[in-house]
Amino acid sequence: MSDVISQEVVFAAAPERIHKALTDASEFGRITGAPAEIEAREGGAFSCFGGAIVGRNVELAPQRRVVQAWRVAGWPEGVFSLVRFELEPNGLGTRLTLHHSSFPQGADGHLAAGWEANYWNAIRKLG
Repeated sequence: MSDVISQEVVFAAAPERIHKALTDASEFGRITGAPAEIEAREGGAFSCFGGAIVGRNVELAPQRRVVQAWRVAGWPEGVFSLVRFELEPNGLGTRLTLHHSSFPQGADGHLAAGWEANYWNAIRKLG
């Protein structure tokens, strides 16, 4: 397994809107334009981008945190990484801090770019 990807992004949308975008299938699908299935409960399964990303919600702290056992569908069976989204109010918006760990070695460059291209660009549409 590899190092940690840490990213900090500021969004105009409030923490509750960001949290909903990460945990509500219809909202995630609306902003990304890709199919998603998300059981918005701890232990609930999720599938995003038409099944390209799958996993389970480990911790859901409304407006504050989302922790997921997260994997790219093409990774070896049973290999999961840990993704933690920390949400903090930032004026009327949100400061989101991402910590992504325990992913396969050599995947960091692709994953780091994917957060920007697939998640942050979509969340910016919230306002």
